[in-house]
Amino acid sequence: MRRVVQFSTGNVGRHALRTIIGRPDLELVGVHAANSDKVGRDAAALCGLTEPTGIVATDDLDALIALKPDCVVYTALGETRPMEAIEQMSKLLAAGIDVVGTSMVWLVTPRQADDWLRGPLEQACAAGDSTLYVNGIDPGYSGDTAVHSALSLVTRAESVTVKEIFDYGNYDDYEYTGTAMGFGTTPDDDLPIAFQPGVITSMFGGLVHNLAHHLDVELDEVRQRYEPWYTDTRIDCTMMTVEPGRLAGVRFAVEGVRDGAPVITVEHTTRLTPAAAPQWDYPPHGHSGVHTVIVEGEPRIEVSTLLSHPLLDVTDAGCVSTAARAVNAIDWVCRAPAGLAAIEDIPPTAMIRGLMW
Repeated sequence: MRRVVQFSTGNVGRHALRTIIGRPDLELVGVHAANSDKVGRDAAALCGLTEPTGIVATDDLDALIALKPDCVVYTALGETRPMEAIEQMSKLLAAGIDVVGTSMVWLVTPRQADDWLRGPLEQACAAGDSTLYVNGIDPGYSGDTAVHSALSLVTRAESVTVKEIFDYGNYDDYEYTGTAMGFGTTPDDDLPIAFQPGVITSMFGGLVHNLAHHLDVELDEVRQRYEPWYTDTRIDCTMMTVEPGRLAGVRFAVEGVRDGAPVITVEHTTRLTPAAAPQWDYPPHGHSGVHTVIVEGEPRIEVSTLLSHPLLDVTDAGCVSTAARAVNAIDWVCRAPAGLAAIEDIPPTAMIRGLMW
């Protein structure tokens, strides 16, 4: 049984925490919470369970290290505070504790990550003889596992396109996602943070470079594109209220170009409710979101992943799957050589161990 600490209990972390508590092959020994309202509360209460665990949340990182866990599941938002996140993860790794996570999406493709990010974490892994693995559903599954499966079915590939088409209206995360994408802004406002020059490429370019590497394709350039959509009617949703004339949909992509044409594309179509951007692609009928991989080749392959849950909205179901991509790797990561691990290092069957309980 692996002794595990859950680090954060937000949109993804609360689902990871609930899973750790339930799985018979994992033992929850600690919970980290940065929010003072959560510190001191039982882990069960932080993830919607009724039976107390006896494990209470703390904001004391040293106290969690002293528990000597085998692994920490790090799901705290790191993209807005990267240096603090690197420091926290490095401290855990240097103490000999393996880390799996969904934060710092650049690490989904660690071999493509910049030195400022990779360097300190590699040093910490070496010091603690520990392993770090980061993944999710997008970036993550849709741009690696799903693509690898689709490509294995063709004899020749002409192009690869990875698409996320999602309604984010019910995603209660205006503070980060909403503001970063600029929902509710006007055409006269500054360009949203997420779409300023180089940002999309920074976040998703690693996926394009990584696929090109595995396909043994030399790209001429990697470029980004962005298209906003402004509503002419008021849109009310869980994330926010968008008044007429303001941003309610975005479509953006990173493209790997060869001979003047994109051959590897990672594209997102993100709208607030189905009323936004009616001219853009929608998910299959009756669904709020889809991840699709399209391989133009011999033959043409299209693979779509639809998420659903009897109680949760599709965006929340996506958070469950994001958590799964980290939690399901715990056992393998705890047995892995020291260093930064990528999805291609993990045998596919290692990701399903312990799932049926």
